[in-house]
Amino acid sequence: MKRLVTFIAAFFCFYTLSFSQKSILWYTQPAEVWEEALPVGNGRLGAMVFGKPSMERIQLNEDSMWSGSRDDWGLAEGRRKDLDQVRAYLLEGDNKKADSLLVAAFSRKGITRSHQTLGDLWLDFNFQQISDYKRKLDLNTATTTTTFKSEGYKVTEEVIASMPDDAILIRLHTDHPAGFTGKIRLSRPEDEDFTTAESSTLAPNMLEMVGMATQRKGQIDSKPYPILEGVKFRTLLIAESEEDKILTEKDYLDLNGTKEVLLKLVTVTSFYNKNYESAAERSIEVIKGKSWEQSLAQHIEDYQEWFDNMELTLGNNSINEIPTDIRIKRVKEGATDLYLEKLLFDYGRYLLISSSRPGSNPANLQGIWNQHINAPWNADYHLNINLQMNYWLADVTNLSKLNQPLFDFIDGAIYNGRKVAQTNFDMRGSFLPHATDLWQVPFMRAATAYWGGWVGAGGWMARHYWDHYLFTRDLRFLADRGFPAISEVAAFYSDWLVNYPGENTLVSSPSTSPENQFINSKGESVATTMGAAMDQQIIADVFTSFLQAATILNSESRLRNKIAEQLTILRPGVQIGEDGRILEWDQPYEEPEKGHRHMSHLYAFHPGNSITKSDTPEAFDAVRKTLEFRLANGGAGTGWSRAWLINFSARLLDGEMAHEHIQKLITNSLYINLFDGHPPFQIDGNFGYTAGVAEMLIQSHESGIIRLLPALPKAWSDGTVRGIKARGNITVDMTWANGEIVMLSLVSGINQTITLIYNGSETTIMLKKGEKFGFEMN
Repeated sequence: MKRLVTFIAAFFCFYTLSFSQKSILWYTQPAEVWEEALPVGNGRLGAMVFGKPSMERIQLNEDSMWSGSRDDWGLAEGRRKDLDQVRAYLLEGDNKKADSLLVAAFSRKGITRSHQTLGDLWLDFNFQQISDYKRKLDLNTATTTTTFKSEGYKVTEEVIASMPDDAILIRLHTDHPAGFTGKIRLSRPEDEDFTTAESSTLAPNMLEMVGMATQRKGQIDSKPYPILEGVKFRTLLIAESEEDKILTEKDYLDLNGTKEVLLKLVTVTSFYNKNYESAAERSIEVIKGKSWEQSLAQHIEDYQEWFDNMELTLGNNSINEIPTDIRIKRVKEGATDLYLEKLLFDYGRYLLISSSRPGSNPANLQGIWNQHINAPWNADYHLNINLQMNYWLADVTNLSKLNQPLFDFIDGAIYNGRKVAQTNFDMRGSFLPHATDLWQVPFMRAATAYWGGWVGAGGWMARHYWDHYLFTRDLRFLADRGFPAISEVAAFYSDWLVNYPGENTLVSSPSTSPENQFINSKGESVATTMGAAMDQQIIADVFTSFLQAATILNSESRLRNKIAEQLTILRPGVQIGEDGRILEWDQPYEEPEKGHRHMSHLYAFHPGNSITKSDTPEAFDAVRKTLEFRLANGGAGTGWSRAWLINFSARLLDGEMAHEHIQKLITNSLYINLFDGHPPFQIDGNFGYTAGVAEMLIQSHESGIIRLLPALPKAWSDGTVRGIKARGNITVDMTWANGEIVMLSLVSGINQTITLIYNGSETTIMLKKGEKFGFEMN
């Protein structure tokens, strides 16, 4: 039963749990492999800190380190007549020929062009008789600290990636009578035995490394294509100490007993600045002589402006007395660790702040942390879930402005995608492929149709623009960025649709379900059909948001009229088979891989919002059956796929199911530094986990409805969250005990009326812009 409650502007005093669960990863041994090192980043510039007492390695990254350039390759050779032939094959039931022609005409097939490591900073010390070792990453200050004793004397290394200084800063201090003795040097891996960078000393106490990203194992059209040019860079490192015990050699600095030294490293690339060499000099000059204390204070202040927007406590306050790797080990042995679950949630926010800042590139498959010249899957931008999952957490965890790199990047991809729409398909609007790279190439890439012959990427990215508007209610953003992007994508789909045979409905053709296949009537494993579920769901989603945005902005057009008509006869993307599952394709085909890792045909449920318990109960139940079938057949083995299942489970309002997948993600998909293991490392699982936890705490995807603690597991019976966001630009604080909310505060950015569902009841609330409303419940 609903009751109308009008709240006064005064905010009641309430009981809250203390936010003393500081989020710190820590270990009693140095990293032996890259996946054990600890990441720092300022959005553009990053590092992996190993914490080794001898031969310390700090692996360096910069987000624009890519081979090639914008104009390297042209579009695929396919034209409208080829598309018409693909469609004809499908009408004839020859899916295999359709698969082959789709790839032959419209894909540049296998491509290798990768994000690359910047190189390594080596601290060639040789401390002996190590004791009392500890290394940590403090997520509250974005600082790594390594401490140990050498022959009974303390040694400390602190590392930050500072946005204010736009630099990697390292403070070394020791009480050892011999001080720091050894070399400081820079290097970069070779590219197939060819040098990629040169290091030298530039001035007293200063190192320089200059080079260029090349890709001698590059390929396009599944053929070798050595890439001998790419982004150029200049890295400068200065060592500052009050003691005159630093010698400048040919290509390294030699520390000769100094007790304290401050290392400052800057990098500028040709991607960001055509005058990158002089820009690097200016960058290092700005921070010369600046104290560690001043830099650290500015770094923490800048970082905490993001991180402190939100805070989560699970369970009772606890002291972090157990090393992080041991915590993971205990969960693998069957324990439940609420501190680790909270730590992993905070880690996702930390990683996004560290790899995606306004003005940087968006977080790629590895964020910015990549040690390779030829990275797995190119460490590029996959648009069939991975890039999207990277940003699921941004709005809901109060990091909305960190979406800017994503929108900047997709705006460029949409601009380039017009060429594909017009040249290859003879259509309006813009086409986005399932994967792209720094250069925003718009053509399909993959040697098989099931891997890359998908047309839904543009629509999925369009949802991010729309969802960001729903969260922020920023009309200027909608008018200037959101609606233009959505319109380009909607225009393409409007031209793309064709009639489904035997029905008065419209479908996407050719149509695939990302990275999956079905068995056709001939017994062949094939990918293309007409109107696969995900395409239909995405197109309906784009058309709906386009029409809603047009109404908000009072935008009249022929396209609006046409799409309004097309939406009424769009073939449903949610069809339930005889076994109660949602069909993945247009017909109930057999599946060669019944436990496939992608759950693409559930897009309408999550991240979409057209399947809900209140409005579509039959489809809501079918989602569970679909997931149960996938899991029964071995699905969800990888980190990002398991993270998606946490989000699905939360939307099913099933806290125990969500928590089960949390346990499995920790057990099966984490390296000890908490990086998500696909394997290898893919950062989307980290981001997807954090988004999933947020989805368990608050849901606002249903129009006018906010669900509080909609999927709270029994293990989370007590907790507090501050600063979490709901659509409608509503900031929510709440405390719960024994599974019941005991304190609630809401602040809305607009005047609105919402239905609040909590503690088994529904309450209609009238919120006024900027006013804080709160209550306590017994």
